[in-house]
Amino acid sequence: MPGKTLRRPISVCDVEGDEIRIVFEIRGEGTAILAASEVGSTINIIAPLGNGFEIDQSKKTIFIGGGIGVPPMLYSARTAGENSVVINGFRDKSAVILTEDFQKIGCRVIETTDNGSYGIHGFVTDPLKEVIADADMICACGPTPMLRNIAKAAKEHHIPCFVSLEQRMACGVGACLGCAVGIRKEDGGLRYKHVCKDGPVFNAEEVDW
Repeated sequence: MPGKTLRRPISVCDVEGDEIRIVFEIRGEGTAILAASEVGSTINIIAPLGNGFEIDQSKKTIFIGGGIGVPPMLYSARTAGENSVVINGFRDKSAVILTEDFQKIGCRVIETTDNGSYGIHGFVTDPLKEVIADADMICACGPTPMLRNIAKAAKEHHIPCFVSLEQRMACGVGACLGCAVGIRKEDGGLRYKHVCKDGPVFNAEEVDW
């Protein structure tokens, strides 16, 4: 459609056979057009792109999603199975999504809202304090301030933490440089990687927060 040529970066929520499920929030004209698509419509996509979480079913993993960062955690949590804990945070009760989908996996599900209208009143880092000691790994996706605080808690408890970064993207293949993020090198220096091509998942300790 003329004037709507830039692609929208949307993470895969779940996979079943040769079908993928995406869940997104209408935030502008482009996503509004996408939401209005009818059954049978043809949509041009480039997928899959980037990397994902490396799940070890033998490890107890905490999956943390914030807002629209919740959907991409579903497939990862499903892959991990019952040996995991899911913490999802939302703005308020009206923003809560996929609760039943996570419950069907069989893992423990904890939900929070900023205003206390549903679940635990607070942020995802509040219930994280209660379960982090038993975790082998943390995987998270959501707003940068949330990821920064999760990364800090993981470092304090010496637990590996991997984060899926949310950045604005235009091309999806590392050409436009719009989603560059600072990554720390072993010598303490800084280099830049692309969230679309090199990520979106990075080791939280390497990210220049």
